[in-house]
This record gives sequence, C-alpha cells and structure tokens, in this order.
Amino acid sequence: MNSTINIKRFGFAFGATGALFYFGCATVMLLLGHDSTVKFFNMLLHGFDVSAIVRMDITPLEEVLGIIQTFILGWLVGACIAAIYNTTSKSN
Repeated sequence: MNSTINIKRFGFAFGATGALFYFGCATVMLLLGHDSTVKFFNMLLHGFDVSAIVRMDITPLEEVLGIIQTFILGWLVGACIAAIYNTTSKSN
C-alpha cells in the first residue's frame, strides 16, 4: 500500500486542532478565574505548578494573535509531518 498524505490538508487539520486547543484554554481561563485555572492546569500537567506563569489580563488582541500564531505553527508542524511521511514512505 503506497499512500500519501495531502500536505496542505494535514497542515490545516493540525493548525485547526491547535487553534481549538488554544480557544479551549482561553475559555477555561475566562470561565474559571485565576485560582481554578491554576488548579485545572496543575492537574492536567501532573502537578507542575503553573501559578507563577498564569496571566489573566490578556487583551482581546493578544487572544486573536495567539490563535493565529498557534494555527500557523500548527500548520507548519502538520505540513512537515506530512512531507516527511510522504518522503519516507516512498523509499519502502
């Protein structure tokens, strides 16, 4: 079976997934407040203390730019994964 991954579509899927996670994180912060956000991410990160790095005063512009940056980086990661997969699968 010689299959390839569409690089643009896989990159888009990876970027969109990253943007959804970013949006979910922002939603958790908005709904829970500082203390509960810290508790949530401490549990998620196996007890790693995030209290010193959680910043709650993020502007809407920072939110939008963060989602865009996360999407772009995710797209690049997904495109690289697909390209590497396609390249290495042709050699088999």
